[in-house]
Amino acid sequence: MGGTSITGCFAPRLLLLLLLLCVLGPLNPVVAEDVDWTKFVDLFIGTEGPEPGTAFNAGNVFPGAAMPFGVVKAGIDTTVFNASCCNANGGYTPDGFVTAISLLHESGTGGGVKYGVVGQMPLTTLDGVNVLDNLTYMQPRKVHDKAEVGLYTTELGNGVVAEISATRHAGFIKYDYKDPGERYVLVDVSHFLPTNDEVNLAQFYSNGQIEVSDGGRKYKGYGIWRGGFNAGPDYTVFFCGHFDQPPKSAKLFSGPYTDPYWPNTTNSQPTWLNDSTTATGGTNGYQYANRIGALFEFDASASEVMSKVGVSWISTEKACNFVDDEIDGWNFDDTVEAAKKTWNDEVFSRITTTDLANVTRLTMFYSALYKMHLIPSDRTGESPNFETTEPYYDDFYTLWDTFRCTNSLWLLIEPDRAAGMIRSLIDVWRNERFMPDGRSGNYNGRVQGGSNADNVLADAYVKGLKYGINWDDGYKAMKTDAEVTPYNNFDIENKGTGSTKEGRGALDDWLKLGFVSTSYSRSLSLTVEYCLNDFALSVVAKDLAPDDYQKYLNRSAGWRNLWVPSISSLDFTGFLAPKQANGTLADPAYDPTSCGECEWSAIAYEAVPWEYSWNIPQDMRTLITLMGGPATTERRLDLMFKPGGRPGAIGTNSLGDTLFNPGNEPSFATPFLYHYLGRRQWKSVLRSRQLVDQYYGDSPSGLPGNSDGGSLDSWLVWNLLGLYPVVTQPVYLLLSPWFDSFEVRVPSFEGEGQGEETLRITATGLDKGYYVQSVKLNGTPWTKNWVSHEDIAKGATIEFVLGDTPAEWDTGDLPPSPGHVEL
Repeated sequence: MGGTSITGCFAPRLLLLLLLLCVLGPLNPVVAEDVDWTKFVDLFIGTEGPEPGTAFNAGNVFPGAAMPFGVVKAGIDTTVFNASCCNANGGYTPDGFVTAISLLHESGTGGGVKYGVVGQMPLTTLDGVNVLDNLTYMQPRKVHDKAEVGLYTTELGNGVVAEISATRHAGFIKYDYKDPGERYVLVDVSHFLPTNDEVNLAQFYSNGQIEVSDGGRKYKGYGIWRGGFNAGPDYTVFFCGHFDQPPKSAKLFSGPYTDPYWPNTTNSQPTWLNDSTTATGGTNGYQYANRIGALFEFDASASEVMSKVGVSWISTEKACNFVDDEIDGWNFDDTVEAAKKTWNDEVFSRITTTDLANVTRLTMFYSALYKMHLIPSDRTGESPNFETTEPYYDDFYTLWDTFRCTNSLWLLIEPDRAAGMIRSLIDVWRNERFMPDGRSGNYNGRVQGGSNADNVLADAYVKGLKYGINWDDGYKAMKTDAEVTPYNNFDIENKGTGSTKEGRGALDDWLKLGFVSTSYSRSLSLTVEYCLNDFALSVVAKDLAPDDYQKYLNRSAGWRNLWVPSISSLDFTGFLAPKQANGTLADPAYDPTSCGECEWSAIAYEAVPWEYSWNIPQDMRTLITLMGGPATTERRLDLMFKPGGRPGAIGTNSLGDTLFNPGNEPSFATPFLYHYLGRRQWKSVLRSRQLVDQYYGDSPSGLPGNSDGGSLDSWLVWNLLGLYPVVTQPVYLLLSPWFDSFEVRVPSFEGEGQGEETLRITATGLDKGYYVQSVKLNGTPWTKNWVSHEDIAKGATIEFVLGDTPAEWDTGDLPPSPGHVEL
């Protein structure tokens, strides 16, 4: 990857360190509470790929202004003209032209885009401009955009400098018209982000309305859009905008349905609705309503124009209230500072360090912590589909990505947030029949693998999370996934083989055969993932439905039905292999190092069978036995990291040529499986260091692929902390910290007001090396290479002693295999 090594340091980072020393004083002890951690956040990490200046294979992160899990993510939308390359999933590409500043975005996602709606665009002339055609007014950028927590700045080719900030439900934009001339702000209600590669998941405008008032100083209305990554139906967003000054004029327009990003070959022109205060897309159906919008012109003497816009999924009244409640007055800097304070108070202060020597490490750590707090969106009180008093979250994009380690980190440091998400997942089941795996625009979809809300719930349950969660309903929701086949939505990419909207689309095979046959796409990876889903049910059933426990525990061993001892690959034998419904191999020439494109219609999704053969965290004991014992398993695991092991690319997040793929989630836990072999913890540490140094950095290309809603970022955070969670189990594997010290705030899992403890992680000898020599837990020598949640949940101190040579200190019990069953 083209990012800076974690051991390096750019000159600007050194300047930042010198500034910190000036502020803190070289002889004064650093007090973590006094540090502005936002200074260590680089919002552009992950916005470029290996090709500098482009978004090809980039992290697709959103670099604009946002609050933690905020509804509004305010930033620029750019064009993408290379359809074979990429989408502007977070709105931003480094080389695109700006078409709008909009308020709703996802972050870190791949595939079909979503949102880029409720926007404005500053203009300085109407010469050659057709407001129905983005391509006639799009703007290059004069210099590279600037971004910091709570503030995004872009300087457009037309001379306008736009500064953007955000609250939870509103955007605040300041336009500086530096050059003399005309001043306009265009509001195109029909604006959205374009889709280039997955055309079956393209977005479309459906309808809308806009109304101006107070002499044009205020406007409100709604837009209706459809499509996007989850192929969702129409969704409505209400908006309410204010300007800090009255415009010279405010003109509404309407025009025929056209694609705002496609050359206007019919030369469709807008109709200006003179003397009208309201424009509506029409009542003759929602699919091809007229495009509508407004053009506001300000006095030529106005060098600065400010705008506040609120959004709601319920009503324009609520959108207006959000603006009034969240942005008091017109002091732009106050909003920026409030955003920084919120991020420091709610996120960064939860994990702090007094080790400020390596600014590159700090930047990577706090940037990653930031990016894993952008989605899902907390829309509590804003559920348009059903009335509820429960928390409501949307934009799970997707749990297939985040369940592996992101949800576990939220659970540890923000159990209130984690509980809110879980209560929301259960509430969607109550009202819409299934929990989502992916969800956006208030609609479930797309399911890439198993029913992974089950894993999220089980992980929280075994760690004792309460916070008002109705666990009886939670188990019923999980059991729906395990026993009810969802209707088939005939996804084209899935070749129509089972639902990709929600639940387990291949459940019929699973219940009848004990594995998923090649009658379904992704049969091998679905089998592996359904096993973990059923294990998740078993750990909850053990308490809440004891009669179900053994059934789901047995079902969790279904992966063994695809294990074929005679298959050989790269001098090793025994692999998972796709089978037909009659139990015979689907392909006599089957190669476990390949799965074609490894996408929706393949035998495995985003990973080759070699990788999926390691994805049995619930029963590593059986897996190691089937692989030939610890010594053979170790050699086989070593091969995962050997250069040249993978024969081809794996979908979009494909980096390097090892069988281990750093950009795709099925490989996330593989580097740490040495823990299960006995006295090999040092090898897990070695892999952690190698992979972070090779694939992560503090440059714009510092992620090995799509951030996937913060999943790659949370993986990095865990590695730098020196811990890694085993999801669905109350277990954390011990790695090796990258900092001398950490203080992690661990609130009570019982509920609000029940107290908070501190997990202290220290590393002595970090200057000598990174191999663990010994560990103490609460001052007592510790010989297990893992700790339980119970060990740390009520506060603890983990002391690592590090050195430059491997040490076999981990002589205690191996991590558990609670899914082990004798069949």
